Amino acid sequence: TQSTWEFSSNSVGEPNFADNKVLDFYTFRFFLSKMNTIMMSRYVYLRSFRHDYFRMKPKRFYSSKITTHYTIVPRDTDERWKDVDMERFADEADVVVVGGGPAGLATAIRLRQLAEENSMELRVCLVEKASDIGGHTLSGACIETDSLTELIPDWKEKGAPILTPVKKDKFRFLTKNSAFPLPIFKGLPIYNHGNYIVRLGNVVKWMGEQAEEVGVEIYPGFPASEVLYNSDRTEIIGISTNDVGIHKDGSPKPLFERGMELHSRITIFCEGCHGHLTKQIVNKFDLRSECSPAFYGIGLKELWRIPKEQHEPGLVLHTVGWPLDKLTYGGSFCYHLDEDDEPLIAIGFVVGLDYRNPYLHPFKEFQRYKTHPYIRTMLEGGERLQYGARALNEGGVQSIPRLAVPGGLLTGCAAGFMNVAKLKGTHNAIKSGILAAESAFKAIRENPDGNNSLLLNDYEQAIKSSSIWKDMYAVRNIKSSFHTSLGLYGGIVYGAFSSIIRGKEPWTFKPKERDHDQLLPADQCEPIDYPQPDGRITFDLLSSVALSGTNHEADQPAHLTLKDDSVPVSVNLTQYDGPEGRFCPAGVYEFIDIDDESGMKRLQINASNCVHCKTCDIKDPTQNINWVTPENGGGPAYNGM
Repeated sequence: TQSTWEFSSNSVGEPNFADNKVLDFYTFRFFLSKMNTIMMSRYVYLRSFRHDYFRMKPKRFYSSKITTHYTIVPRDTDERWKDVDMERFADEADVVVVGGGPAGLATAIRLRQLAEENSMELRVCLVEKASDIGGHTLSGACIETDSLTELIPDWKEKGAPILTPVKKDKFRFLTKNSAFPLPIFKGLPIYNHGNYIVRLGNVVKWMGEQAEEVGVEIYPGFPASEVLYNSDRTEIIGISTNDVGIHKDGSPKPLFERGMELHSRITIFCEGCHGHLTKQIVNKFDLRSECSPAFYGIGLKELWRIPKEQHEPGLVLHTVGWPLDKLTYGGSFCYHLDEDDEPLIAIGFVVGLDYRNPYLHPFKEFQRYKTHPYIRTMLEGGERLQYGARALNEGGVQSIPRLAVPGGLLTGCAAGFMNVAKLKGTHNAIKSGILAAESAFKAIRENPDGNNSLLLNDYEQAIKSSSIWKDMYAVRNIKSSFHTSLGLYGGIVYGAFSSIIRGKEPWTFKPKERDHDQLLPADQCEPIDYPQPDGRITFDLLSSVALSGTNHEADQPAHLTLKDDSVPVSVNLTQYDGPEGRFCPAGVYEFIDIDDESGMKRLQINASNCVHCKTCDIKDPTQNINWVTPENGGGPAYNGM
């Protein structure tokens, strides 16, 4: 559990760790994480700190393989790993929470509240892959605050960054040159009076501060990379964080370190939409055997500063229609913030990932949307500040899997608790975290023997008896109603009908075809001609990715892994004209010429561009892409997105 670290001194008097300084494994990794948090900016890598500060220059290795990650290329058959110590340090907690978003923080806060109320010792550890709490959070966001009030009744007095009450709702149907108003009345999902417009990353950061105040141990920059099981692999007993110090070709660096194991009686997975570990648990325990498949959308967002005369604080605007065709599900949002006396707006575009045309490019649809006269006039003279993207749960209540397994629970967007008709999930994420915490605390108190994992079947019943189920059940058929020959028009009519009767129709649509199965071969579809960016209202992809602040250590195996390196060219490019180059909102996937004469192409994965949206893992028509966690702290650096 301890290692002796010896580093050479240098001529400028930097600290010398050679005098038999013994750092336990955990402390050393925690030290690196904190230095990462302090030093890492868009252009400063943790690698620079490790190699330059300690004057160590390990040899770089390169590989012609696309995928070198150990989840695809096993280490036990690789000679380069033969003499590497693979022992992991292990620590114990009562509850481990995976993910530092609204659901995870609500879970952790409520657990510690219950422990204090009952004078009970309870160690709660939360691990988060972002280097800072809130750094990977992206949402619209217009939120309902009932669940937050239940969790922290005095959130206003405690300075929560929830400052912009909704003052006006607008809903528009767009054609190419016109915007037609659609009615909004109380009872419609997009009726937002009483809600607040927020920058959700700032709210999550504040929730992290509240969690630390009540005694939650928070470890940012430590991605959970593996689920740990008991000896017969029937119960979850915790997680391990990822290994660090691996070259791009999959070989160990001189500073290689194994991840740390965190053991617990209950592990609560709050990873967000299509989480890396959640999908493994769902498959292993067959949690979707009694529900519809999961369905998703991709949401793209920009933060703008616009001229004050074009700014309406408290305005919420939603649109449907152009630039998407009637058979493609999607729409837009635009929220006018009132924070720090700055005329800021959050503008975004959502495309359902069940689209059929492989030539559709969600990012370019978003840019084209901004050229509409109704939208352009709002942005003219403004400045784009940030960009990001993420996948969204769109399956509804029909797609909620079983939520409890021995030793584990699913909450928040990991479970799929987003109300797609409202375009909201934060309220349900927080509420599910509260219910998960209460179920976990009850089970631990009733079973004080700390040697076994716990099964929390009552959690599922608590969810079904809660406001979450009522909220989602009422809109369960709205998205599915768009999948008829009438498309968008039929969906609008059915959505109004269902809202009027509060979702009490005696039937439930249960779609079966998964998002990646929907894509048609390229020869059955028409290419889409997108306008060139003008650099004022519309922008190219790479300059947009730069505004996400995304950053990854370059010399590490790509975390976008391929089960078969040949499939992107032999199937995806041949049959679908390489859709990964379009559905990715960060330019990660690129087909490039092998040489100038043959005309043959190969796939290049620009893993450093990744914004962790998981779209590739969802939409890849061959399901050949598997997204896994990169090294510590990698990913976007959103600032209040």
